Amino acid sequence: MPLVMPVILGSVRAERQGLRVARFLIARLEARGIEAPLVDPAALGLPLLDRMYKEYAPGTAPPALEDLAALYRRSDAFVVVSAEYNHSIPPALSNTLAYFLEEYFWRPSAICCYSAGQYGGVRAAMQLRAMMAELGASSIPSLLPIPRVGKTLDAEGGIQEDWLAKAAGRFLDELVWYAEALRAKRDGGTPS
Repeated sequence: MPLVMPVILGSVRAERQGLRVARFLIARLEARGIEAPLVDPAALGLPLLDRMYKEYAPGTAPPALEDLAALYRRSDAFVVVSAEYNHSIPPALSNTLAYFLEEYFWRPSAICCYSAGQYGGVRAAMQLRAMMAELGASSIPSLLPIPRVGKTLDAEGGIQEDWLAKAAGRFLDELVWYAEALRAKRDGGTPS
């Protein structure tokens, strides 16, 4: 059974560069035989969080949340693609992530951050590590920061700088290792 790893995009801006990153990662994951659906907060159109998914009576959550919950329950890992807004996590990403809790449990996450500048969004990544751990999907040790994203990837997610292929390969190798290990442990049961 192939691994399932949703790629959760963090930005909803009209000129967002994160789509380049998401397309790049989805192509790399799919080349490995991994199902990698895009979770795009702009397409979901979720309102600011008022109630978590689990706080709705069964069958009464908005359809976008029901679909997302079903996807997350069959997922083996999560890839989070984040820009850095004011040295922090984009609000749309925080809102999208916060709708769920148990659906993340016992699954690893991997953080790919990016920026137009030279630091690649790492300040947001540090905050995301804490958030993902609290949600139950602790991040793998490696990060994939992509500096100067507009020069590093083209609009379709094609590599423009050679270093990225090797860095992404190591990053995804690590994520797959954790995803396979935790899936095997989940199949045997989880702590209650």
